[in-house]
Amino acid sequence: MTRRARRNHSPAFKAKVALAAIKGEKTLAELAQQFDVHANQIKQWKDQLLEGATGLFGGEAKSEPAAPTVDLKILHAKIGELTLENDFLEQALTKAGLLSAKK
Repeated sequence: MTRRARRNHSPAFKAKVALAAIKGEKTLAELAQQFDVHANQIKQWKDQLLEGATGLFGGEAKSEPAAPTVDLKILHAKIGELTLENDFLEQALTKAGLLSAKK
């Protein structure tokens, strides 16, 4: 028996199959035969849909936490400040003989 090439299903198809499974009008085996998809795959899509639905209505499951806003001016100023400190300390340690002059 030859193996079938791996298939990629569209999100719309997955949603259609998962909704059919949630309705419960047919068994997973019947849906698997109807849509030509393995029953375990239908079960996974159904579980993903149910999991995602809780987040849709304000459940606790959040897909992506809100990223904190970053002020680039403050970050650039801090980088400049740290660069100055590093240069100053490098010169001081080199003069004191605690750091070799190689770069």
